Amino acid sequence: MKKIYTKGGDKGRTGIHGGTRVDKDDIRIEANGCIDELNAVIGIVRSLLAQEHDYQEALHTIQRELMVVMSHVATPSAIRSANPNVLREDIVTFCESEIDWLTDLLHENGYFVLPGGTPACAQLQFARTVARRAERRLWTLHRQDPLPETILLFMNRLSDLFFVMARYELQQQEWSEERWQAFAYKRKK
Repeated sequence: MKKIYTKGGDKGRTGIHGGTRVDKDDIRIEANGCIDELNAVIGIVRSLLAQEHDYQEALHTIQRELMVVMSHVATPSAIRSANPNVLREDIVTFCESEIDWLTDLLHENGYFVLPGGTPACAQLQFARTVARRAERRLWTLHRQDPLPETILLFMNRLSDLFFVMARYELQQQEWSEERWQAFAYKRKK
């Protein structure tokens, strides 16, 4: 990279894959901004965990796949087949396997929890909320220009994965979850 600034966006427009220029608040750019933010939050989580922590490899995989997702989001569907970045076909099942593995290790709680705990747990909860926002933006884009289903499913699973990661990390650190209230179906009638 020779220059970090190009001045090409100084008038509120930016380029997307294929050479088209769009407004900086275009839904495609907004969706990618959310995914970029999510990737940065994951980077914060990784920086808070020891290098040998069980989550490092999975989080690294997710970060790399988010970069691929961003390239596909930046590419209009009409030319997406020319995108050289290949979406991992098993990324959704990868997330589901991680969720299932962690869920099996978690104590049943039956209540909503307040985000927080250790810095890593709080950042995992933040990653969960950013993933949900990114998913909402992706669905808006999908209605305008269809995205591969894998992208939408991946983003949905990520919020679930970050939730169970946060809970399990809290459990591993022997921190108590701060309860908000019991799930409606678990309340006494």
